[in-house]
Amino acid sequence: MNPRTWVLLAVGAVLALEGGCAEPRQSGKQAAGAVYGCRVVHAYPHDPGAFTEGLIYRDGELLESTGLYGRSSLRRVKLETGEVLQSRSIAAQHFGEGLTDWDGRLIQLTLNSGFGFVYDLNTFAVVDTFGYSGAGWGLTHDRSQLIMSDGTPTLRFLDPVTFRETGHVTVMDGGVPVANLNELEYVKGEVYANVWQTDFIARIAPKSGRVTGWINLASLRALAGGDSADVLNGIAYDTHSDRLFVTGKLWPKLFEIQLVRAERISK
Repeated sequence: MNPRTWVLLAVGAVLALEGGCAEPRQSGKQAAGAVYGCRVVHAYPHDPGAFTEGLIYRDGELLESTGLYGRSSLRRVKLETGEVLQSRSIAAQHFGEGLTDWDGRLIQLTLNSGFGFVYDLNTFAVVDTFGYSGAGWGLTHDRSQLIMSDGTPTLRFLDPVTFRETGHVTVMDGGVPVANLNELEYVKGEVYANVWQTDFIARIAPKSGRVTGWINLASLRALAGGDSADVLNGIAYDTHSDRLFVTGKLWPKLFEIQLVRAERISK
């Protein structure tokens, strides 16, 4: 079941605010898997001109990929203030997308150019490029491989050195493919995926592609500026301090959140 259907059938517009996040309550029709709301721990400033496509947390800083033709960039951002400490613009013909780090490098996808950039982590100098078929949307990694989304229900697995595709899996929720998988983050053995044009993050078991649960962040839009904010997109995880950060395209705020288990909802 896709997230929009879940909203209509499972939530039924019944939302309870807890620390500023929507916590879904069981109501009539039911959806597969566990459902989570969240509690806002802290709200940080975020550049409202940043069309966020990729986000990671590393060594006390955020690294961010922004999109739009003529406005795409790679950035190093101070978490506490939202200050852009370092930036590299991307040529106007490329639309920046997903971002991850690997072995002292940053790896950035582009939407329709058919290739991605590899940067030196410290200087942002381009040290390599690599090709792939189809679109580039989200990017993350586990301990041994890169994990890529392309806007379809498929997650691709790439060798982090050669960038060869080594496998793929179809993401399914209750037997239904979940399309529009966008920005990705690897969190405690699961892949968290923004689902484009929704307020939901899918929690995915990467080996099987099974959706194990949904995170409902619907009310964050109001906290982020209401109608002036674009869609939810951007997930970063601090592995050392177990902190989860989320934001959206053109959002003036970035949120540190804690997940709150809602009532069990099953089909």
